[in-house]
Amino acid sequence: MKKTLKIFGLSVCMAVAGTLLGNLPASPVKSEAQAQAKATTLDQLLNQVRQGRRQDNAVNQKRINDFRNARNRQAGLLRQAEADVAREEQISEQLEGVFNANDLVLGELEIQLAERLGAFGELFGVARQVAGDTRGQLDNSLVSAQFANRSVVLNAIATDKELPTMDQLRQLWYMLQLEMTEQGKVVTFASRVVDQEGNPREESVTRIGPFTAIANGRYLNFDSEIQELADLSRQPAGSWLSAADRLEDADEGEIVRAAIDPSSGAILSLLVQTPSLMERVKQGGIVGYVVIALAGIGLLIGFERIFTLSATASAVRRQVRSKKAGKGNPLGRILLAYEENQHAGVETIELKLDEAILRETPKLERGLNTLKVLAGVAPLLGLLGTVTGMIVTFQAITLFGTGDPKLMAGGISQALVTTVLGLVAAIPLLLLHSMASGRARTVQQILEEQSAGLVASQAEG
Repeated sequence: MKKTLKIFGLSVCMAVAGTLLGNLPASPVKSEAQAQAKATTLDQLLNQVRQGRRQDNAVNQKRINDFRNARNRQAGLLRQAEADVAREEQISEQLEGVFNANDLVLGELEIQLAERLGAFGELFGVARQVAGDTRGQLDNSLVSAQFANRSVVLNAIATDKELPTMDQLRQLWYMLQLEMTEQGKVVTFASRVVDQEGNPREESVTRIGPFTAIANGRYLNFDSEIQELADLSRQPAGSWLSAADRLEDADEGEIVRAAIDPSSGAILSLLVQTPSLMERVKQGGIVGYVVIALAGIGLLIGFERIFTLSATASAVRRQVRSKKAGKGNPLGRILLAYEENQHAGVETIELKLDEAILRETPKLERGLNTLKVLAGVAPLLGLLGTVTGMIVTFQAITLFGTGDPKLMAGGISQALVTTVLGLVAAIPLLLLHSMASGRARTVQQILEEQSAGLVASQAEG
């Protein structure tokens, strides 16, 4: 019984020890459990417990040693980092001191440099300014189409903070001299020309100083952004193109009249924008076309009348000098009427001759009234176009105000163009009517004089 109680008590102690040592590794507990399973006496069990405790103490001691070693290593690293920081801070303080000392020395040297430069500082400042101004002029100069990349050296002089060298100053002088020399020359050189679609081509370009560039009878524009020549979107009128052809066809030393643009392209661009004759006619609208049509009809009638009456007057003069009457002219027909009635009385002959003159008068005056009406209608139509154009202009002002003059340009153009067309049509029509009427009256006067002479001769006979 006592032995059973001992075993029971030992089992309870082992259970309590197992609960307290629950956080220990599994392998020692397992080995201890196996040892408990094999122990048959309390001494054996006690020895096994002691042995397990020693093993656990060894494991724990090893963990403590590892922790202490890691802590010592971290402390060593921390001390080393603090030493490095201190060393770097010391170096920083040393460099800061050197920087401050150099700053003081630099200030003293700058003062010394300014004192020694004296007037040279202003001189080199002027050189930089001239280089900058010359660079802008060369970039926009037509001469750069022949001599490319001229502003690279000037850019270095204008932007460099150091003193320019003698070579740079010589190059600046050379660029100025080159520009002045080339501005007084008319030269022909090969260059690349860009068309309106952006396609380049090689052309023989004729340059008149920095003013005008011509290639193949067409004016060119110098694009300063890409430093290349380009075709104008539109060429000026034919007279200017003829001047370009004369210049290109001229021999060396020959003096010809040519067009130059002293504004470096501004005047040429405005000249290109000037509308042509057909464009001005289109600005007149329907009224303008009607005026032109009436003017054309009137001109045809006027020239036909002048030609016919001139021929009739010549035939009448020939008939005056001739003794034989003919049917090919009004005077001949009147003479034939006289010959047919020359044996009648004077009054009868006079009436017959008046009748013959009346038959010839409509032929002489045919178309003159029409010509007169057209000469009077043309300016009235021009006035109609003027009123219509002003109505369009006032409508644009009502809708959009007067902020943009281009909105009113269409109506004003129509008003002015139709007025001009009406006057241009009326003036020649009036002149033609006057000339034709004068010739008709001349022929009529000859017919009346000859008829009066025939009546007088008959009365005397």
